[in-house]
Amino acid sequence: MTGDIYEKINELYDKRREVELGGGDEKITKQHEKGKLTARERIDLLVDKGTFVELNPFIEHRCNDFGLEDKKGPGDGVVTGYGKVHGRPIYLFSQDFTVFGGALGEMHARKIAAVMDLAAQNGTPFIGLNDSGGARIQEGVVSLDGYGQIFYRNSIYSGVIPQISVVLGPCAGGAVYSPAITDFVFMVEKTSQMFITGPKVIETVTGEKISSEDLGGAAVHNSISGNAHFSGKTETEVLSQVRKLLSYLPQNNEEQATVIETEEQKDYRPDLTEMIPFDAVRPYDVRSVIQEVVDDSTFFEVQQNFAKNIVVGFARIKGRVVGLVCNQPKYMAGGLDIDSSDKAARFIRFCDSFNIPLITFEDVTGFFPGVKQEHGGIIRHGAKILYAYSEATVPKITVILRKAYGGAYVALNSKSIGADLVYAWPNAEIAVMGPQGAANIIFAKDINESSDPEETRAKKIKEYREKFANPYVAASQGMVDDVIDPRETRIKLIQALDMLSTKKENRPTKKHGNIPL
Repeated sequence: MTGDIYEKINELYDKRREVELGGGDEKITKQHEKGKLTARERIDLLVDKGTFVELNPFIEHRCNDFGLEDKKGPGDGVVTGYGKVHGRPIYLFSQDFTVFGGALGEMHARKIAAVMDLAAQNGTPFIGLNDSGGARIQEGVVSLDGYGQIFYRNSIYSGVIPQISVVLGPCAGGAVYSPAITDFVFMVEKTSQMFITGPKVIETVTGEKISSEDLGGAAVHNSISGNAHFSGKTETEVLSQVRKLLSYLPQNNEEQATVIETEEQKDYRPDLTEMIPFDAVRPYDVRSVIQEVVDDSTFFEVQQNFAKNIVVGFARIKGRVVGLVCNQPKYMAGGLDIDSSDKAARFIRFCDSFNIPLITFEDVTGFFPGVKQEHGGIIRHGAKILYAYSEATVPKITVILRKAYGGAYVALNSKSIGADLVYAWPNAEIAVMGPQGAANIIFAKDINESSDPEETRAKKIKEYREKFANPYVAASQGMVDDVIDPRETRIKLIQALDMLSTKKENRPTKKHGNIPL
């Protein structure tokens, strides 16, 4: 009797080894030759050592068409389960390209849907490691239904648990929509691609010739389309970035991000006075201000190469996680355009979903002018920032570093759309438009009729600047809570975050708003 049970145990381990081998040694070798890791190697890099627990390893496909009845597919081409990152639980799936090219079929999708439900029920982040040729054509419509099951869960769990997609190979057709719905998308340079229709289809339909990399590689989606948020040279680097991102996030929408103990740092920062040129038209890198205000080496930028005229990302201030939205005068004078509006609005909404306070560093000339922007829908896209800030109920703090002009001033977390605190540096210019443009309009008659138009223009510009382009007019109206010494910016933010840590705000009951998408 005892021998029988050991025989069954040995059979169990034999079956488990077969599943863990995936498509077999030959296909694993091919995967490695492409510079790609296997599904299980990726999981080992992502989770804390020894914490991964696999679920449904013995599921197989049920298709009896097109020769699949004779083909085994261990785990049906996907590994699912749970583990820990930084000691906190996560759920995940990892597609196995060595089994049916990672193509998604009925049971493959069922495994993913089941683990997504567990993630939501337990309030933990969900991570998808994607490496798939798309829908399993042999299974027909049931594979499409499987994608629908996943899309539905991506959508209803959005804003409930953080969802992260890591694209580690080709993602085509329906396979790209799940990553698009999730909160953050990571890609590997040279080996990851995302596109709805591949190069061959495009060439057939339109006659255009393009490579997979040029059509939908990591560089394209991180800098041009904005569909991805992070990229790395290797899978190891990318999975390390995923671990870093998770360190800033709470487990779910009912929790706060972890506050960590930090080494004592000097909060008074004298170098800040030298970082921003007094001349309003001279550029600078806002990242230098960020680095000076946040805890050392904690700034983690999101979408670094897309819409560079705005900088967004996570950091810690006195150990507390914050989301930063900052104009970047180095590009387009920090003006807001279509892409930067989308980038900022999406980041703001993520932070609000997961209780991460928002800090805005403002130095904005306005919304970027031009026919291309107007025809592209800058009105609708710019309105997304207004909507996102107005909708957000987390602590919201703005620091006006230099310029705050026109509608962009209002959109970037002004008091009128719900900022809790607005600070301004003493050199800040808060006005409907810049002094030069304003003077040309207001004093046009005086300038034109003057015997020396240029001298009159210079006087009127100075007059306008002294009267309106300073923080004290706005402060006198309660639109700025305080004009602060730049060197005390970090101190003021620490105090503000502490004071606002128990903020609660009630809003009208509704199903959901209708953001101008």
